[in-house]
Amino acid sequence: MESREGSKELAKDEGVANSEDIAARRLHPQPDKAFQGDSVFSILVFPTTRRKRHRQFFCDNSLMPRPLTVLLFWAACVLAQAQTAPEIQKANSTEDLRGVSAVSRKIAWASGTHGTYLRTTDGGRHWLAAQVPDAAALDFRAVVAFSAADAFLMSAGPGDQSRIYHTADAGQHWSLQFTNQDPKGFFDSMVFWDTTHGIVLGDPIPDSTGPLKFELLTTDDGHSWKPLAPRTLPPALEGEGAFAASNSCVAVQGDNIWFATGGGAARVFHSADRGQSWQVRETPIIHGPDSAGIFSIAFDDATHGVIAGGDYKQPKQDGPNLAFTADGGETWKLSSLRPQAYFSAVTFDRAYKDRIFIVASDSTKIPIDDCRAPACSCLTPI
Repeated sequence: MESREGSKELAKDEGVANSEDIAARRLHPQPDKAFQGDSVFSILVFPTTRRKRHRQFFCDNSLMPRPLTVLLFWAACVLAQAQTAPEIQKANSTEDLRGVSAVSRKIAWASGTHGTYLRTTDGGRHWLAAQVPDAAALDFRAVVAFSAADAFLMSAGPGDQSRIYHTADAGQHWSLQFTNQDPKGFFDSMVFWDTTHGIVLGDPIPDSTGPLKFELLTTDDGHSWKPLAPRTLPPALEGEGAFAASNSCVAVQGDNIWFATGGGAARVFHSADRGQSWQVRETPIIHGPDSAGIFSIAFDDATHGVIAGGDYKQPKQDGPNLAFTADGGETWKLSSLRPQAYFSAVTFDRAYKDRIFIVASDSTKIPIDDCRAPACSCLTPI
């Protein structure tokens, strides 16, 4: 599941709030459709102001609606990078695709069920689908790619179904780098600072002293993975976990790590020293049911971030599902966008730092002209 925090100090936020109100009066965004006709998701574009019950495996969202293919994944990535309307592309696969990583306008990878991964090197005109050997039972929820040849895959599932793979030759060979040996473990998300430094988040498991704590693995060479010492990590609350839905419940920036939670709590965990010490903050995002909480977190820099989520079983429920921080996650301020809906993932525009996107189901019929807050776009909505 994810962890999120926040509510801003009023005194600190007066300047930010005033600037947001001024900018909001100028907003008249229009939605970019990722699909034509009976579209599944709308990508809403806005300018932004600047400066488990534990063993129920929250991340195993197998009942969540999954009508998406790499078409929308790639469209959202292209939109975020090129500032153009999303392009519909067909994937050479019938699998459910759950992860995507865009290296450039030409190169992208995707991942999904039954050990499947896809790769394009021509901007998505052609997708090569393949299967990692001996991985047909695995669900690859995360892919992180650095080139047409170099990519990591993370599978999510109970115990040894949670694994990490790597290829350096475009999938001709895959090395199994890590297998979760704890039967209570369940990987949720994987992100990297660079080609050799990465982190994986897993659902809470009992530590040596008994309390449930989130599982965190790191690598500093791109080959071996080791657990972060849980002694400084605040314990998980009853029913709290992370969602392995969009591979975006973890964010990194410099030495900062943030991860967001859902279920019994919607909190944000934060480390400013790559996991040596931690703080945790409450957020105003909806939570309670195993299907609700923060699904995605993104940071543009060390201070400006966004969290998004909701209840995937109640996708039309009017939040609160969207919040922002301007102090590195110490406090979180709810978006004034109304009505809201279930938001599956968020991201800042890579090329234009003053723009963010959000993706929601078309069926929510959010009145775009009434939007009065910045928002973020999701790359891998589920």
